[in-house]
Amino acid sequence: MERRALGKGLSALIPEKEVEKLGQDKIIYVQSDQIKANPFQPRENFDRESLEELTQSIKEKGIIQPILVRRKGDYYELIAGERRFRALNLLNIKEIPVIVKDVDDRDSLELSLIENIQRQDLNAIEEAHAYQYLIDKFQVTQEKLGEVLGKSRVSITNTLRLLKLPQEIQEEIKRGRISFAHGRAMLEIEDVNHQRRLLQEIIANGLTVRELEDLIKAQRPATAKRRTASGHRDPFLVALEEELQHVLATRVRISRRQKRGHILIEFYSQGDLERITGLLKGGQR
Repeated sequence: MERRALGKGLSALIPEKEVEKLGQDKIIYVQSDQIKANPFQPRENFDRESLEELTQSIKEKGIIQPILVRRKGDYYELIAGERRFRALNLLNIKEIPVIVKDVDDRDSLELSLIENIQRQDLNAIEEAHAYQYLIDKFQVTQEKLGEVLGKSRVSITNTLRLLKLPQEIQEEIKRGRISFAHGRAMLEIEDVNHQRRLLQEIIANGLTVRELEDLIKAQRPATAKRRTASGHRDPFLVALEEELQHVLATRVRISRRQKRGHILIEFYSQGDLERITGLLKGGQR
């Protein structure tokens, strides 16, 4: 294959600040059998049709973006560009253009996440698992994740909450039969069996997110409806919730009835629980 000019599309691969760093790196060509898969790859599913389209595009126009790798002993490990790598292998191309980065495990996963998220290649469940892996393995806070990935902390929290859904609902989100917004709406229901019934309603009747929200509202017990209709929440409690959510980097809900009440603090894994309890005990993040 003719070696074409590379680098034009790097801004689509990773953020500008990383592109600036890559400008100092050299593009080299390595044998395909020297490159191994990334164990931190957040994507679980690779769409066959999409991969075939990419393969045809590379066949016709060549590859305009190098693959990002890191050195691991006597071979190279993929950081970003697995779809391109697979397509090149399908075309039986032996020499592959790469940029070699000296990064650790955490940076490797972050860069892989950035590429997939910017290209919208990850489904919401894959994103949630990748976030959780970073939180558990590297003690990264949701706030830090948001900074790295260019997302709000609330967005990170809402994505992580999807992991609380039953496995079959998560699978339907991964397959694309229901959306992230459907899953988020179902989180308002605590009863797992009720969530499963709603899933069947969505699939059987093709419910939109708005229709699902209306159905949940209609099925809500009368006592809950009365509480919802009783008026606006205390601004002081709302502000306090936001402050606690910022400090703990997770969802917090405060309920009060007269002088008594309770505080609900959500966690999404054993590691997340230990991180939050450490903060509550006066430890570090």
